[in-house]
Amino acid sequence: NSLVAVKNVDGAEAGGDEQEEAYVDEPEEDLEVVQTSHVWQTLKPGQAVPAGSHVRLNLQTGQREVRMGEEQLKYRPQGHRSGCRVNGEKEQTRSSFSPDELKQAMKKIKEDMNVINEDIEEGDTVSAKFRSLEELKEDMSQLDLLVETDFQIMPQSYHSFFCAHSLLFEKQQIIRDNLLNVDNGQTLCSMGGFQLILQVLNSSDVKLQESAASVLGSALASNPVVQVRAMESGALQTLLTLLATSRSQQVKKKVLFALASLLRHFPYAQRHFLTHGGFQVLSELFRADEGGVLRTRVVTMLYDMISEKELISQAEQNVLRDPSHDERVRQYAEVSLREELLEKGWCALVPRQLESSEHDHREKTLRALLAMAPVCLDQYRTDGSLLDSLLSLRNHYHPMAQTERKMGEEYGYFSEIVELIDALEVQIK
Repeated sequence: NSLVAVKNVDGAEAGGDEQEEAYVDEPEEDLEVVQTSHVWQTLKPGQAVPAGSHVRLNLQTGQREVRMGEEQLKYRPQGHRSGCRVNGEKEQTRSSFSPDELKQAMKKIKEDMNVINEDIEEGDTVSAKFRSLEELKEDMSQLDLLVETDFQIMPQSYHSFFCAHSLLFEKQQIIRDNLLNVDNGQTLCSMGGFQLILQVLNSSDVKLQESAASVLGSALASNPVVQVRAMESGALQTLLTLLATSRSQQVKKKVLFALASLLRHFPYAQRHFLTHGGFQVLSELFRADEGGVLRTRVVTMLYDMISEKELISQAEQNVLRDPSHDERVRQYAEVSLREELLEKGWCALVPRQLESSEHDHREKTLRALLAMAPVCLDQYRTDGSLLDSLLSLRNHYHPMAQTERKMGEEYGYFSEIVELIDALEVQIK
């Protein structure tokens, strides 16, 4: 049997007072054998676990949890609830291990944590307060314990997810408990995570779609290797299709997050986004959104794309020539933003978001309007509603900016909004 050490929500090994609940005090008589599955479940007093199961101590809650071990999962290619069926018959659980063995293991962990706490009280250095993963593995190997890494956990999760009879709530828990905990996007790629994520995005369950889009966005953020892999896997088309077809606003919010992460600082993806009708999808989304939350996310994406292209053009005049920079300039030159902004009517669409009552929405819209000014200036000058909105916003924010300055905030938030309004009015005049 294997016992897994569990980290707390902050990612550090739990210790101190939280450890006081970790001691197992079970009666010596025979215990009820719990029916395990691939999903972690809490062990109640008076329960034992089948041999071969994984048992872990949650150092945050002080409770023991159990699920099927690797060998049990390995031989359940199809399943339902607590296990997949093999040849039409459910796997039978075997005898439980002795409560004495589990008590001794828990006692050893508690003693080790007490030693660490004593060292901390004596003022040891930071390096002496914590032990390396290799040291922990060595200690746990003597106790027949197992330290699981993402590489060990994720394949089991994929197997359970693709299990033909896995229930919906089980799949949701796999996404929540495993994929959302993967911090390294490249690790997700190397373990075949895109196969699972794209399949979930194409599912009919909105909760699964929302979770998968969130995982994808986090993995893509500022990670060129993962961005390239996502494009190769067809993630762009999947995201655009979901934006155009989903009826859930929460799903669309997460998909916009994933799409923005895919496009950021990636001109190759931006070019394909435009050629695959990306701006058309966003314009339809913008028009249909009454609440304004999705509109602001769309406006922010426009601002990011325009600003990136402008910055690379400015940098071209100030940096030494090198092949990598020349290649980036060439790729951004192929992103035809100006034509798309005019053709899809964004010069008239974006000003509508100034009607929002949220300061943050107005600020982001003003920044986008300034970035779009070189393309949209002629339309701005003939847009009476835009000019009225700017005048109204000036009258609204000017007194608030004066109050900030009287309170000693020379460059306060509302003063910054007034500066954006001034800069846009100067351009229009």
